[in-house]
Amino acid sequence: MEEIRVSPDYNWFRSTVPLKRIIVDDDDSKVWSLYDAGPKSIRCPIIFLPPVSGTAEVFFQQVLALSGWGYRVISLQYPVYWDLLEFCDGFRKLLDHLQLDKVHLFGASLGGFLAQKFAEVTHKSPRVHSLILCNSFSDTSIFNQTWTANSFWLMPAFMLKKILLGNFAKGPVDPKMADAIDFMVDRLESLNQSDLASRLTLNCQNSYVEPHKIKDVAITIIDVFDQSALSHEAKEEMYKLYPNARRAHLKTGGNFPYLCRSAEVNLYIQIHMRQFHGTRYAAISPEMVSAEELEVQRTNLSNNSTGSEDDS
Repeated sequence: MEEIRVSPDYNWFRSTVPLKRIIVDDDDSKVWSLYDAGPKSIRCPIIFLPPVSGTAEVFFQQVLALSGWGYRVISLQYPVYWDLLEFCDGFRKLLDHLQLDKVHLFGASLGGFLAQKFAEVTHKSPRVHSLILCNSFSDTSIFNQTWTANSFWLMPAFMLKKILLGNFAKGPVDPKMADAIDFMVDRLESLNQSDLASRLTLNCQNSYVEPHKIKDVAITIIDVFDQSALSHEAKEEMYKLYPNARRAHLKTGGNFPYLCRSAEVNLYIQIHMRQFHGTRYAAISPEMVSAEELEVQRTNLSNNSTGSEDDS
């Protein structure tokens, strides 16, 4: 279908927000790709981390909407890292390069796991002020792939893509979800063998989050009630680990609600971010707050009328 790729919003995003490439490691093959939109005076932006099959473009609807409301938003794509500590070290160097002391992280699936691990690894000198975890997990053993994690680097790209496509929704889905899946398949095709193999390795090598190290971080958990790659048990485990987290539930949205339910996801991001307005950790330009508050209230009312509620 490719509806998203030819949509006016996506074309506007590609033509107005430049893609930056940054190297922070000694190895100059490790290139971070990112979109940075909104006021550069904001020193505590929201940074979006994609899932295994995603690129920096998959959050284009969040980048457009949130930067339009006055937020500074960065959507990024990781270089090839084979080890979680190596990723965390590279991400810390990227934040140093961008002169960002603390940030808010939105992570989808693997992106959410990496966000939690980064918050955990840097807990003694905190770099993460809050987390929004979308369809995410806290323990890689849920995928029952820890025994194959060390062999992904050997597999050809087509085999790795087949593994990932197996997690995409099957059967009938609504048109917006179908468009989101098509767009993610297209993004998946743009990734090379080492991109895919390294991400699957991070996704599946034996590791879990130690929640006591990030207990002071404000967390919102966004998940869906319909079919996604995450099991019910994995979702329940997240609730147990973070009993004080806000919960935002979507009736539908599949694996990629930020694409096919972007208005609702954007609303939950705004609700999460409002607790930091007026502080040095606000991700929004101060003069935009009053207008943005009105927008949130209006969207909240219309969303509640359709029966979608925030269980915070």
